[in-house]
Amino acid sequence: MQNTLFIGGGNMAFAILGGLIGSGIPASTFHVIDPSPEAASKMSTLNIQCTTDWPSNFTPAIVVLAVKPQLMQSVLNSQAAHLKQVLMVSIAAGVSVAQIRDWSQQNDARVVRCMPNTPALVSQGISGLFFTANCSAEDRSIAQQIFSSCGEVLVLNQEDEINAVTAISGSGPGYVFFMMEALAMAAKNLGFNETQANLLVSQTFLGAATLARQSDDSFATLREKVTSKGGTTFAGLEQLRARGVQEAIVSAAKAACERAVELQKGSS
Repeated sequence: MQNTLFIGGGNMAFAILGGLIGSGIPASTFHVIDPSPEAASKMSTLNIQCTTDWPSNFTPAIVVLAVKPQLMQSVLNSQAAHLKQVLMVSIAAGVSVAQIRDWSQQNDARVVRCMPNTPALVSQGISGLFFTANCSAEDRSIAQQIFSSCGEVLVLNQEDEINAVTAISGSGPGYVFFMMEALAMAAKNLGFNETQANLLVSQTFLGAATLARQSDDSFATLREKVTSKGGTTFAGLEQLRARGVQEAIVSAAKAACERAVELQKGSS
């Protein structure tokens, strides 16, 4: 692994770096720029040096842009002189390759756009990756190594697919937590206390997801296997169908994708 500098030391950067170090890569391979004392404190637990500005004693081949989208332009403008010849990897939603090149004043920059998700914090994330055409085979391998350290990786063919990934897996944990909240509320309505309800719901979602991942069956087939005609699951699913829950979830993902497109246009 080549020297890698992270601009931004928030939760996602911490998750990725934790995964990389857990895979056996030395902490000295990494450096973080972040002005907050909280970031410096968190990075110290990984033995990674964190400074408030570009380090004088660390020369990166890869720069991971892990700042909020609204800060990206000012960050790239201020650090443009340091970004020549490096592979830039962005995890900022709604910031295009064209914007990264423009703001960093690197018209031919090698850029990887990535959309990770919050389960990366427990090494169970999934990241969609888009590579510019001038990324080398080594660049692709490095980027996949970075993000596979905290979960799975899906390589995309078109940059616009990042918006769809944002809608499904980027925002997806929010949809899942929303459903978990609802099921926990139902459990409490049926007499369970909060601790019991949370355990029942968390383990049910974890177990169902694990079963789906390990099974060759489609989601539809798995649903059919747990649903007996006229049984309890059948009764519950009939209520979900009657209330248009499936259509609502599809609509939610569509709205999230459209919003991702709007955000990208808005930052132009």
